[in-house]
Amino acid sequence: MLKIENLRVNYGGIEAVKGISFEVPDNSIVTLIGANGAGKSTTLRAIVGLVKPAEGSSITLAGEELIGVDTPDIVKKGISLVPEGRHVFPDMTVIENIKIGAYLRKDSLDADIDWVYTLFPRLKERSWQLAGTLSGGEQQMLAVARALMSHPKILMMDEPSLGLAPLIVKDIFSIIKEISKQGVTVLLIEQNANMALHTADIGYVLETGTITLSGTGKELLADESVKAAYLGKSK
Repeated sequence: MLKIENLRVNYGGIEAVKGISFEVPDNSIVTLIGANGAGKSTTLRAIVGLVKPAEGSSITLAGEELIGVDTPDIVKKGISLVPEGRHVFPDMTVIENIKIGAYLRKDSLDADIDWVYTLFPRLKERSWQLAGTLSGGEQQMLAVARALMSHPKILMMDEPSLGLAPLIVKDIFSIIKEISKQGVTVLLIEQNANMALHTADIGYVLETGTITLSGTGKELLADESVKAAYLGKSK
């Protein structure tokens, strides 16, 4: 569905992403793992048009080139981003935040609001609560629910476990699996490599702007260099 070829992104004189290529197949969960500064967030921002890739890069969705397309139009084509840090609107209610995710739509929202409330029953309980009063885990759920309201073909998630307690992290990854089962392709970047690789069908290791390893989630979990660098263990 999504194909990235020779993606390069420069910030001033710094090359943050150095010609990476990977694919996100339809109905899959794909993860990019790597340390801070590896280029993971920059890659997602490039895909959704928030940063401009260097000449010679290519990002295609179902064969259609996305580089040069404005971000709202990329969202219309079916890519949605859950940003790092959640960025909910704190002085608006849960339901208002959810509806903002559908700002490009002109059709009825009722069925989709029911769907995200099925995925996140805690949000339904707090529908009229101000988003700023939610816990960190609830705000993360709200950010995902908001992104799903745009009817994405691909849901991109930037560090969904950041700052959350271990039990809440397990809940978030269970929800990611459920979203995938319901037909939404997921591209995930995550520093919690253990959870990410246990969840993903395909994984890529990104180091200083370059993909150094790829394979199934299980293959990367068993790789000794991945164990040593990202899982805190080796044989």
